[in-house]
Amino acid sequence: MTQPPSADLLNHLADLLGPKGFTRDPDDMAPWLTDWRGRYRGQAAAMLSPANRDEVAAVVRLCAAEQVAIVPQGGNSGMVGGATPDATGNQLLLSLRRMNRIRDIDVAAGLAIVEAGVVLEHLHGAALAHGLRFPLTLGGKGSATVGGLVSTNAGGTQVLRFGTMRALVEGVEAVLPDGELLDALAPLKKDNRGYDLRHLFCGAEGTIGVVTAATLRLVPAAAARCTAWIGLASPDDALRLLRRLDAALGRTLEGFELIPDACLQAVLRHIPQTRAPLAASDPWYALVELAGDDGDALTEALESSLAKALEDGLIRDVAIAKSESESEQFWRLRDSISEAERAEGPALQHDVSVPVDRMPQFIAENPARLDAAFPGTRVLSFGHLGDGNVHHHVQPPMGVDGRAWLAAHGEDASRIVYTHVLELGGSISAEHGIGQMKRDMLAELDSPARLAALRAVKDGLDPLGLFNPGKLVAQKAPLA
Repeated sequence: MTQPPSADLLNHLADLLGPKGFTRDPDDMAPWLTDWRGRYRGQAAAMLSPANRDEVAAVVRLCAAEQVAIVPQGGNSGMVGGATPDATGNQLLLSLRRMNRIRDIDVAAGLAIVEAGVVLEHLHGAALAHGLRFPLTLGGKGSATVGGLVSTNAGGTQVLRFGTMRALVEGVEAVLPDGELLDALAPLKKDNRGYDLRHLFCGAEGTIGVVTAATLRLVPAAAARCTAWIGLASPDDALRLLRRLDAALGRTLEGFELIPDACLQAVLRHIPQTRAPLAASDPWYALVELAGDDGDALTEALESSLAKALEDGLIRDVAIAKSESESEQFWRLRDSISEAERAEGPALQHDVSVPVDRMPQFIAENPARLDAAFPGTRVLSFGHLGDGNVHHHVQPPMGVDGRAWLAAHGEDASRIVYTHVLELGGSISAEHGIGQMKRDMLAELDSPARLAALRAVKDGLDPLGLFNPGKLVAQKAPLA
């Protein structure tokens, strides 16, 4: 059972971290006590912002001695309430944002050692200055931090070619719940000392340790890219196009996003200075991107493949970006969908994955299941067709109080979505984690073997339940 922090502990923490690293000011803490979507709100006894790993370790040791809970937080851009403290005001918010150094970039090895508070967009810029790139990007790149990306095993739009964050993490530095520092930053190709502790922290959501730094894989910067916005009749046609392009273009194909016209229209309504790439509307769109060294060759290869697809009736229309600026405009449409959907009103957001070949089936069949149970519900599905990740948004029926409908029926509607996902061999969380939003549904629907293993890892490394309690796995019942 965790305890509220004593006055002595708070004083010790204030002395340790100084005025830049310790605050109890409600105005300073307020922006960090709610999640990005505004669904979860909490309280904290104080916000701690250590400047280095030694300060993190000292904080953890002091808190462990008094059994005070810690909630680690990066850019606070998560979607499942995984970095929001509870409402008791007894937990301490541990912000890693001051730990924002890029310790080293090894150009020859293609590796970067990066602290947890480094913002993804800053890492992109630093790598590019060395002729390299970090091949993971997402809409929140201006606020998402490396520690948060590791802890949620983030994905994004380049998973098709480079994998999730776990595939890009070559080493981890973390503070364990007893305050000990685990230094596993060395990028060893062979290491048979038992469990892979580095990757255990990828997706752990701060429940078994505080990630303070990571060694990340970099790849050569692409000299050129070719981006296309393609009109399609259906997700089935999109899948056929994906398979055709993957076979024809190989490793140059780095992105394949699936977008319904309803999402595009929402972006055009709510996001300033956006415009549709095609003259006429189509039911579905694919946003496709190639990257490589020869821009002319990329363009020629993509044009040839799409011309054949157009001739075969597989696609309805296409616009190929003529400049870097136009490529950015295409991607802005995709990256703005979540912001536009939030402006549309309340909805249930589901970040799920299914096997790639079953993604069109899920998109086609799940709305009917929802409508049978809750007539009039509206469903928008978009996401990364190349890796089977569906962002599946369920909107209340027209003409009802949206928030009241979600409060009354949201859990049951989500259960329909998640049950269908698991029937298809998928996962109820593709890239945003479990947090507190999906914790109970995971416990209800997922495999008992998986749940037992998760709980065993949590209890083994954090027996007192001090790290991010209430997230990912349910808290242990207190001993009688």
